[in-house]
Amino acid sequence: MHVLKLRVWTYKLAFELTPFRSLFFFLPKTPLSVRLVDLLFCLAVHMFVLLAAAVCTKAGKAIVSRQFVEMTRTRVEGLLAAFPKLMNTGKQHTFVETESVRYVYQPLEKLYMVLVTTKNSNILEDLETLRLFSRVIPEYCRVLEEGEISDHCFDLIFAFDEIVALGYRENVNLAQIRTFTEMDSHEEKVFRAVRETQEREAKAEMRRKAKELQQARRDADRSGKKSPGFSGGFGSMSSSSNATIITDTLMEPEKPKASPVPARASGPSKALKLSARGKEVDDFVDKLKSEGQVIMPTSGKRPTEASKSLPSPINTESVHLRCEEKISLTCGRDGGLQNMEVLGMITLRVADEKNGRIRLTINNGDKKGVQLQTHPNVDKKLFTTDSVLGLKNPDKSFPLNNDVGVLKWRLQTTDETLIPLTINCWPSESATGCDVNIEYELQEEALELNDVVISIPVPAGVGAPVIGDLDGEYRHDSRRNVLEWCLPVVDVNNKTGSLEFSVAGQPNDFFPVNVSFISKGNYCDITVAKVCQVDGQVPVRFSSETSFLVDKYEIL
Repeated sequence: MHVLKLRVWTYKLAFELTPFRSLFFFLPKTPLSVRLVDLLFCLAVHMFVLLAAAVCTKAGKAIVSRQFVEMTRTRVEGLLAAFPKLMNTGKQHTFVETESVRYVYQPLEKLYMVLVTTKNSNILEDLETLRLFSRVIPEYCRVLEEGEISDHCFDLIFAFDEIVALGYRENVNLAQIRTFTEMDSHEEKVFRAVRETQEREAKAEMRRKAKELQQARRDADRSGKKSPGFSGGFGSMSSSSNATIITDTLMEPEKPKASPVPARASGPSKALKLSARGKEVDDFVDKLKSEGQVIMPTSGKRPTEASKSLPSPINTESVHLRCEEKISLTCGRDGGLQNMEVLGMITLRVADEKNGRIRLTINNGDKKGVQLQTHPNVDKKLFTTDSVLGLKNPDKSFPLNNDVGVLKWRLQTTDETLIPLTINCWPSESATGCDVNIEYELQEEALELNDVVISIPVPAGVGAPVIGDLDGEYRHDSRRNVLEWCLPVVDVNNKTGSLEFSVAGQPNDFFPVNVSFISKGNYCDITVAKVCQVDGQVPVRFSSETSFLVDKYEIL
């Protein structure tokens, strides 16, 4: 009778506390009890387990599947293929069962997130695990489509492995999963910082040595003596070449000095070969970078703003004009324009000498009150009376193949009626977080704004927002925790629009809102009407480009 009671007691414990085998140590330490615990533990492990997690289509086609027990591909594909046939339409259940397994699922637009478990598993724990799986997918996929899931399949598999280990749910949340998958290591950062410091110190020491060798050669050339490394046969020539390599590859370019150039040793020069080799190395490094390889920087040089500028138009005339405006705007979330500044400039470029002596007729249709300023060499009186830009000395020509700013203007105001694009962001607290309504309105109807992106910050670690009404498109960047509302064109035919979404958070979490756009129109309505020669007022063909860009546009 005692053995029978012990057997029943051990059986119940094994099935209720399966993942926590350490709790079995309080059982009586008899050979029979230990044997029963081991046997029932192994049996329970095979019964209470999450078999697989998969994202599949409504037809049962597997896109991503992660198995947590030994299962063949044929078995997994068979289970998923049978899943759509088992669902009953019109019912609210999120699970179906067969004789051997249970499917716990959640619809994801045109897809399904499916967990395949044993029938004896805890359905409440399975549903909680399913919710975590469903929140992980939007963290890596912007849209819930088959192609996007396939592109990020390995990211999803790594995240699935953080949720479930050996068939059992790990005690992790969404923020911890993101941290684990990013594999951010403090020790690695320290190691890289130390290595970069050592590299900088080594390069500084090599530059110092190279300067010493260069100075020694200069002193030897001035005194007429043989410089170190040149007194002898083949070995001395080798050391000379090494010194040249160190100098040419490690020393930063110095500013040109007025001192005479020292005489070089006779013999074949290797300078051209070294420079060619350096070019080959640069090309190879650029090729590696284009293939996605991360190259550690070897110098402090960074790309300048000029390298990031857009290329000039291909089809340009010998006289080319560029009219560019940039806006910097700051608004309050409750209304009120804190500051708005528009800076504009007309730049002239002359490529043909016969068109150097020209004048520009300006069409100033601005009614906003801009402040105009001409170049010091431009005849200001002529511009004030006739709106014509010309040099003070009409016999002189504009510089050839040079961008010359001939006119610039500035508009600074706090008048809300002059805001080109108004943004109204209205977050309101709800039982589940915040319902956010955001809308735009184009006030300057003469403008056509392209590639408009309204960036709204969202709280981290709460998953993707649930989108309601939407004009245009949206992107959720889980890395930067930003929801981007994208509008290809905003013009007089599309002057208003709105976006509604819900997400967990507080109203302050959704500010500041940033806006970016480009436009081929002019905000201040200042253009070049015509270009003509100084002599005879002969018209000159010219090309022009106009741009209206955003420097800063934010709602605080």
